[in-house]
Amino acid sequence: MCGIAGTASLSRPDPALVRRMCDVIAHRGPDGEGFHDDEHAALGMRRLAIIDVEHGDQPVYSEDRRVVAVFNGEIYNFAELREELTRLGHRLRGAGDSECLVHLYEQYGDEMVHKLRGMFAFAVWDRDRRRLLLARDRAGKKPLFWWADAGAIRFASELKSLAQDPALRREIDPVALHHYLSYQYVPAPWSIYQGVHKLPPAHLLVWEDGRARVRRYWRPDRTPAPPVPEREAEERLRELLLEATRLRMVSERPIGAFLSGGVDSSAVVAAMAMQSAEPVKTFCIGFQDGRYDERHKARLVAERYGTDHHELVVTPDLLDVLPRLAWHFDEPFADSSAIPCFYVARLSRRHVTVALNGDGGDECFGGYRRHALMARAGRIPRLPRAVAGPCGRAGALVAERSEFGGLPRRLGRLMQFAATPPSRRYPQLMSCFSPEQKWRVYGDALRERLAGVDSHALLRDLFDSSRAGSDLGRVLEVDTLTYLPDDLLVKADITTMANSLEARSPFLDHHLMEWAARLPDSCKVRGNHTKVLLKRAVAPWLPPGLAHLPKQGFGVPLAAWLRGELRELAYDVLTDHTARVRGLFRPAAVRDLLQRHMDGVDHGPRLWTLLQFELWHRAHGVPGGAAFAGTRCPASSLAYIKE
Repeated sequence: MCGIAGTASLSRPDPALVRRMCDVIAHRGPDGEGFHDDEHAALGMRRLAIIDVEHGDQPVYSEDRRVVAVFNGEIYNFAELREELTRLGHRLRGAGDSECLVHLYEQYGDEMVHKLRGMFAFAVWDRDRRRLLLARDRAGKKPLFWWADAGAIRFASELKSLAQDPALRREIDPVALHHYLSYQYVPAPWSIYQGVHKLPPAHLLVWEDGRARVRRYWRPDRTPAPPVPEREAEERLRELLLEATRLRMVSERPIGAFLSGGVDSSAVVAAMAMQSAEPVKTFCIGFQDGRYDERHKARLVAERYGTDHHELVVTPDLLDVLPRLAWHFDEPFADSSAIPCFYVARLSRRHVTVALNGDGGDECFGGYRRHALMARAGRIPRLPRAVAGPCGRAGALVAERSEFGGLPRRLGRLMQFAATPPSRRYPQLMSCFSPEQKWRVYGDALRERLAGVDSHALLRDLFDSSRAGSDLGRVLEVDTLTYLPDDLLVKADITTMANSLEARSPFLDHHLMEWAARLPDSCKVRGNHTKVLLKRAVAPWLPPGLAHLPKQGFGVPLAAWLRGELRELAYDVLTDHTARVRGLFRPAAVRDLLQRHMDGVDHGPRLWTLLQFELWHRAHGVPGGAAFAGTRCPASSLAYIKE
């Protein structure tokens, strides 16, 4: 595990730049650093030593030093790969996973990615061919940013590394900002800066002769598998989860697990305990507000398995932690559960270097209320065109003016659902700001630049192009391509790496993901019941009744914070001179949102989204305001290889 950065160029690159790019992400790798430079490439890394601690330094080289690689992540099947490569005549010097990459490239070229089981973002430089290969793991657990100009490409684990290059004009991409206000994250392949891209999950990038080409290398088959008895499916799920967990328990440094008390993290802890000779170290945080506190459930699991359990009641110093998170996230990011994630990572790092988590269980097995809603929504008849429009607008108005999570909001959503086709329903569910709400807060410059840009089309197009055979299957695929890698896994990566902690996710083992993708809908959602098969499979591992308790989530009392300890900060940051002269948002519209929230209408998520943008803007000293150099579409400067 580490952070990587580098550049390749038709001319001689600057190795000092790559050192600066690595220095700024030292938190990702406090245990060491390594660099390579030659006539056309400079690569660097910061290391968090987990496997082959004594000898696993990077960069790694082929025997003739013509191929060099830097790597962020873990390859869990590295022992089998080492055996295979040795049989094929390769000579490996160390005992870890990183060295496999250069030999796999020699043996299999770009198809090497199909051999890897793990989480990774890596760069392989082929000196003879002046060819750079970048790759990202299937689920998107490890990040990779890149940008290219005339004759050169730069890449890094974090956006702040690319910002070390004075040639990068850090201009806000208005389209990325537009999408952020809808989804509370910047979706790949966009980044908040114009011209800078995220390499999407399960994609390769090849840079050669000054030209970048990107292609997808993996997509799970969602054709329903032949039905099997449920008991057989439950047993197979337990086998896959035990194996995925066992592979992720390999470490030369102390290892533990996040334990929230939910089904997913509890199942992972159970799988660890059943395969560990020592008590598993578990970590849980809670709040004084019982609505956001799951410590009592976590204790039940900890007691059952005799874990070495650690708890912390968080009373967050928000004025301290929010600017810190804004600096670490590099982009505006408005998932408020990043706060408890940061605190549980900080607690864990005092005791371990690696922590397993339950990320991915909901996306694989249908765990959110919205999944049940979308599964049922297929039975809602479409309203006649004459009444669909008024009903949809009325539903939107009710939802906007209602408390998040309350019955009136759900009824408003139902009215919207009845008025819209399935592919348009999910973007409505996932949006923080509706298109109309965004338009009301935009300043003139944003309105002009974003006319005709539809953020909902991102999810709608993925929904329509899905190969799944049902609305539920299509929604799960959309989540796996968007919300999971661009929100949940970004949150996990940034909050753990900020604390020099490695996070591992057994549910995101691609063998388990492929198997889950082909399960029938009835194994995932039945009526209001979610994660049906998973809960039945792991129920014998858990305290009685725990698997069937309502999902609580990893939330924070956002509305109350904005009316209480964050009230002054919200007014100061969102309405001060700095925000006004930037010209992005209409001051009167922002003040109206603030006032309506203080009067009792819940605009917490929308205010939080604006607040996180402003805090990010100030933490990174981003220049400029309403003057944009130009809006790009995701493929404007790329030559995509068609799937």
